[in-house]
Amino acid sequence: MHLTSLAALVFSLSSIAQAGDWNLVWSDEFDQDGLPDPTKWSYEEGFVRNRELQYYTAGRSQNARVEGGHLVVEARKEKYSNPRYQADAPERRWQQRREHADYTSASLITRGQAAWTYGRIEVRAKLPSGRGTWPAIWTLGTNMSVVGWPACGEIDIMEYVGHDPGVVHANVHTRGYNHARGNGRGARLKVPDAEQQFHRYAVEWTPEKLEFFVDDRKYFTLENDGTGVDSWPFDAPQYLILNLAIGGAWGGQQGIDDAIFPQKFLIDYVRVYQRSGAGGS
Repeated sequence: MHLTSLAALVFSLSSIAQAGDWNLVWSDEFDQDGLPDPTKWSYEEGFVRNRELQYYTAGRSQNARVEGGHLVVEARKEKYSNPRYQADAPERRWQQRREHADYTSASLITRGQAAWTYGRIEVRAKLPSGRGTWPAIWTLGTNMSVVGWPACGEIDIMEYVGHDPGVVHANVHTRGYNHARGNGRGARLKVPDAEQQFHRYAVEWTPEKLEFFVDDRKYFTLENDGTGVDSWPFDAPQYLILNLAIGGAWGGQQGIDDAIFPQKFLIDYVRVYQRSGAGGS
């Protein structure tokens, strides 16, 4: 670990301990150049969700690499063949109907390697810029393959759309409350230099509530209303996702500026803290 990273980690641990006696249980400081650590990260691959336009590649350094102490998630304007293409696929299988992508990017996940129930998840990052970009730091329930989305629960620690620069978002989706129903729960915060400077994006998750922060500023709290899993499915493990999408239902609302590419989502570190007795895997 670089001395600067070590000093930052010691400072962060001290600050977190004073704030709530959190214990560091998992982290990636991104100090080793090359592909992301395969013991901590795997990849989503292909056209995945939201009718986004990027093809997520796996193990391709052009789209995801550790370089100079940062994880670099890079979106590129390039033609990329879709190996799952089927000319006669029905419309509902839109992922197969596309013969190629015009953009590539990456989505890194801890599914299968690490998941947590409760804790503080903190990511220090600098965001990409430009119309059409849609970076996110978020979690999904590990039971998604069984119960589906949004019943598994989704915690959006940070979302950002390039067509609305300088504004970061926190959102929470469940079966009873989600954007598809028009009653999603969340908040937004102005962070004018989000594209120029690194900031700490965090959620503190307990059985009672979710609290969202940028640096040390709390700007959204969602309390457990006690009505059950349709409102609060967050007493079960969630895994972490770091991705940079292009276009899609939200990111592409005002089109895509092709002059901006390539764009980089830079992550300085990921740290997960828990209090004694909290769940992790």
